[in-house]
Amino acid sequence: RRIHTLEMRCYRKILHIAYKDRVTNEEVRAKIQQASGPHEDLLTIVKRRKVQWYGHVSRSSGLAKAILQGTVKGERRQGRQRKRREDNIREWTGLEFGKSQRAVENREKWRKLVAKSSVVPQRPSRLRD
Repeated sequence: RRIHTLEMRCYRKILHIAYKDRVTNEEVRAKIQQASGPHEDLLTIVKRRKVQWYGHVSRSSGLAKAILQGTVKGERRQGRQRKRREDNIREWTGLEFGKSQRAVENREKWRKLVAKSSVVPQRPSRLRD
């Protein structure tokens, strides 16, 4: 099981292990596992919480929903466009914006979709020569 680089950096910072100390990721992971017990990957937690928040806000009728669905007047920036929250939701759930708006109304189905979409696919291991 591979862990995201940012997550490993956080683990090393928590354990006060400098990168120069030549401690392998497996050793760091073992120390974290020993200290905290079994846990979810950071990326899985972030995905799940973003999708949950999207559902929560989409069911409400407040300012956050207006901002989430609204558009801003003006021109777009030059260069590659940044990913928006809607892009993440579309990518993780597989639903277009309109369909996701209708899907959040049924909480039970949305919860199942959140659980399914927040799973982080395993990356293929790198082959060495």
